[in-house]
Amino acid sequence: MKVLLVDDSGVMRKIIARALSSLWIDEVVEAGDGVEALDAFGDGEGFDLVLTDWNMPNMNGLELVQAIRAKGTKIPIMMITTETEKTQVVKAIQAGVNDYLVKPFDQDMLQMKLRRVLPNPQGA
Repeated sequence: MKVLLVDDSGVMRKIIARALSSLWIDEVVEAGDGVEALDAFGDGEGFDLVLTDWNMPNMNGLELVQAIRAKGTKIPIMMITTETEKTQVVKAIQAGVNDYLVKPFDQDMLQMKLRRVLPNPQGA
């Protein structure tokens, strides 16, 4: 399983990548902002999931979600963010986010959310 992990914090990317590798994720491709992520994503071929932060420089997570959805892909996207206002959550869902995980979170919560967005996850 291949995941695109997008967060401007290198520390947060390491924490999330470590949590993913302890589950059933084989490969994690990291990006520091939406521009890097969109470049890495390409046409989405080979990716099973996108995990993105909201607040990032250059292109934020909401803009990234909109750009990925504009490509016509149905790949699951999960927003992992500190944004908790209902209006922000609604915006993310309207843009095409499949699920939403609020920082800070624990590995059990991440695993539960992954099981909800991924069809037939391994190790479930």
